[in-house]
This record gives sequence, structure tokens and C-alpha cells, in this order.
Amino acid sequence: MRPALPFLLSFTGGYVDTAGFLGLGGLFTAHVTGNFVTLGAALASGTSGIIAKLLALPVFCLTIFVLRYLMRRSVSNSDHSLRIMLILKLLFLTAGAVLAIRLGPFTDPDGLPLVATGMLLVTAMAIQNAVHRIHLSSAPPTTLMTGTTTQIMIDLADVAQGATGDPEKPVKTRLSKMALAVAAFALGCGLAALSYIVAGVWCFALPPLLALASVALAFRPEKTP
Repeated sequence: MRPALPFLLSFTGGYVDTAGFLGLGGLFTAHVTGNFVTLGAALASGTSGIIAKLLALPVFCLTIFVLRYLMRRSVSNSDHSLRIMLILKLLFLTAGAVLAIRLGPFTDPDGLPLVATGMLLVTAMAIQNAVHRIHLSSAPPTTLMTGTTTQIMIDLADVAQGATGDPEKPVKTRLSKMALAVAAFALGCGLAALSYIVAGVWCFALPPLLALASVALAFRPEKTP
């Protein structure tokens, strides 16, 4: 596995989710189940911004289903599949960034411009989730840190008691990988917030560049031990 790729994807996940939440009326583009909470809040308070939150999970699920189906039918090589998926993510992030910059800032939370932009970004993050599950399953998740944080605390407790894990998967090795993933995600969140404050919807220009870097990493040959 290319060690820099999970770090870059975690940073991207934090950045895109935060930028989407700030610029798209509270829409979670990566942690899509979080939209259930914001949807409930919108319904309870009588505010708008419901359509994108309702569509996020179906679009997310359909994207992964179609992607997996097509990859299994047409691509047998794992490296080729990874590269195609990352290129598709790049295309959707680019399209989302173009719409966000051309049509934003968004004044209608239920308007077509916001919904279309949001679904492009949701699709991109669905592809990233699929990349992790299919090709980077040994790395921590790149878009959701709750489970990773839980495991970090479990491992820290084990280390405090002197446990080291089995020889093949020592606790400290796993702990360092998970801590790096959380740090990268948090850094992405922080940079997205700062970018939105400084540049508004232009903050969406960075994710395509991050996706391009991911594609470049995928095309680099893996180092053999």
C-alpha cells in the first residue's frame, strides 16, 4: 500500500466535509449519515435546506453500488481499478468546485444550484469511501473518525497496561497509523474552515488539487520491501 495515500485521503475527507458543511447549508458530503441529525434539526425548527440532506444518502449508496458493479465487470487489475476510481473522484470534485465557484455563494438552501453542487461532492466522497473499503482496507477510514478514535483510546489503555498486541499487528504500530489519520482529518477540517473564512466558495478549489495528487500517488509504483 502507498503509505502517503491514506494520509492524503484523510486530509481530503476532513477538508471536503467541512467545506461542504460551511458552504452548502450544513450538508455533510462525506459523513452522510450525519445529515440525519441536521435534517431532524431542520424539520424541528422549520428551517430550509432539506432536499440536499434527503438526497445525500441515496446518492451516496447508489454511487458505491454502481461503481462496484462496473469495476467488477470491467476491471480485473487492482491497480487499474484504484486509479480509475481516483480519477472519477477527481472529475466529480472538479465539477463540484466549478459549480460552487460559479454559482455560489448559495442563498437558497433548497435551490437547484446548491443541491447539484452538493450531490457532485457527495458522489466524490462516496467514491473515496469505496476506494478505502476496496483498496485500502488495512488503513484507518478516511472520512469518519469516530470508530478510529474509539480504537485509539482502546489501544492507549492496552499500552498503559503493557500490552503490545500480537507480533504481526503490534498495538503501537496500529496506534500510530490511526493517530496520523485523525490528525490529517482534523488538519483538513481546520484548513477548510480557515479557507472558507478567507476565500468563501473559492475554498472548493483545493479539493480537486488534492484529488490530482492522489491520482499521481496511485500511478507511482509501490515500493517493494
